[in-house]
Amino acid sequence: MGDVMTIVSELLTNAILHSGTTQIGLKVTLQEDFLRIEVCDGMKGSVQPKPTNDNAQSGRGLAIVEGLVQENGGTWGVSDDGTTVWCLLAAPEGEP
Repeated sequence: MGDVMTIVSELLTNAILHSGTTQIGLKVTLQEDFLRIEVCDGMKGSVQPKPTNDNAQSGRGLAIVEGLVQENGGTWGVSDDGTTVWCLLAAPEGEP
């Protein structure tokens, strides 16, 4: 559950800091054996992890998301218009 909370936090923070909008949506659904997380800011654009150096104080959020998603047997991406970032994770066993 901790990884899910970290992913949600990073995606929401990214939307708040970079979208320039005042309306951000979060949707979490369970689909068969997968947990789907979506953060929509309604702003068209490109969302990609960027390289950072050891001294950078920010810019690691999407890299963290990417790593946690991979560790949890999932995938992530961005809607065609760039308004929504989503990830699909294998649902944790034994958790509702």
